[in-house]
Amino acid sequence: MSDQADNATGPREGDAPQLSVVAPCYNEQDGLEEFYRRVRGVLDGLAQPAEIVLVDDGSSDGTWAVLRRLAEADPSVVLVKLSRNHGHQLALTAGLSICRGRRVLILDADLQDPPELLPQMLAAMDRGADVVYGQRRKRAGEGAFKRGTAFAFYRFVNWLSDTRIPPDTGDFRLLSRRALDALLSMPERHRFLRGMVSWVGFRQEAFLYDRDPRHAGTTKYPLRKMLRLALDAVTSFSTRPLRLATILGGLTGLFGLGLLIYVFVSYLVGRTVGGWTSLLGTVAILGSIQLFILGLQGAYLGRLYEEAKGRPLFIIESIWRRGREDPPPPPA
Repeated sequence: MSDQADNATGPREGDAPQLSVVAPCYNEQDGLEEFYRRVRGVLDGLAQPAEIVLVDDGSSDGTWAVLRRLAEADPSVVLVKLSRNHGHQLALTAGLSICRGRRVLILDADLQDPPELLPQMLAAMDRGADVVYGQRRKRAGEGAFKRGTAFAFYRFVNWLSDTRIPPDTGDFRLLSRRALDALLSMPERHRFLRGMVSWVGFRQEAFLYDRDPRHAGTTKYPLRKMLRLALDAVTSFSTRPLRLATILGGLTGLFGLGLLIYVFVSYLVGRTVGGWTSLLGTVAILGSIQLFILGLQGAYLGRLYEEAKGRPLFIIESIWRRGREDPPPPPA
């Protein structure tokens, strides 16, 4: 992409770095110094003004103390401290709202996505892409269950969704300023950023890579959070589940009608309707389907309720630039 396109909506070149690296951090004290060392080494090799935006998502360990040491030693490190734990997607959104680069690399602090791939991703963007997203060929350090559920998740979401989301991708990607501005204009609370980036459009290009095992610590995405992310993905990008629920309700209604006709005909010909087991089984099946449909509708209504309240997506407690604390922006 040309520099003119990159600067179309971004800050003036003299006011902002050319490149931002944004990483949310939650209880990552053991791996932060290695993360900084590797990112800093990549940026030094690029020889262009850059910043590293690190977001403390309400960590309960020594993450903030490590971040402060890094910021005091390197004026290009920008720290964003959230008032509490808001979750990965909102913490990442907070960092993206603060960064000032013409191009922005989204990276997790666990080093599963190698920062050393940045020069190749920049080269792909130089060829005209607004989004260069990492697509995993291999997932080292992850068990068969995690790989299998991730494989099924993307195919299932794409089957349901009106917006195609590239399979086997995470949040690891490089964005141009105009793509980032379009992303930040989307105010929804339940955020599935990789789907939102796909929805934004522009020219998007895949970058194949092998994912490394986590450098230190444990995953911050247990099964419970993965299920919540999957629900956000489905409800944010498709109403097809509601249409499928209507179809399912129609089919079970026809089944119930057929059962009623059978019972009525059996009564007319003097046959006894067979036992309670089949009756109770049918009632249980129909009741569970009804509860499933009600729960699905409740998931959509609950999200509408939370959006209607209009609360800020996140609260920033403090921002540190060049070793000093800046006043935080108004809640977004």
